[in-house]
Amino acid sequence: MRANWDLVLEKILSHSNYEDLSVLFHLLLTEEERSAVAGRLKVFQLLLDGNMSQRHIAAEYKVSIATITRCSNYLKNMSPEHRAKIQKLIS
Repeated sequence: MRANWDLVLEKILSHSNYEDLSVLFHLLLTEEERSAVAGRLKVFQLLLDGNMSQRHIAAEYKVSIATITRCSNYLKNMSPEHRAKIQKLIS
């Protein structure tokens, strides 16, 4: 079976309250996956903020340097418009 990401996004968008979304994400993601998503979101927020070094982020938030490097490289390779949109979405 091939995963359909659009279907996942449609299901997420069809729910607007915290409790429903929490149930859905607990169904779809393991505790480890939820933790990884939360960690990656925090890394993106901190990198966009620009007030902490990558090493400080790794030490403070117990996130691997590899994850931080992937996030940093992703930000470096996006257009200024896309970066501004991302910043607005996650701030």
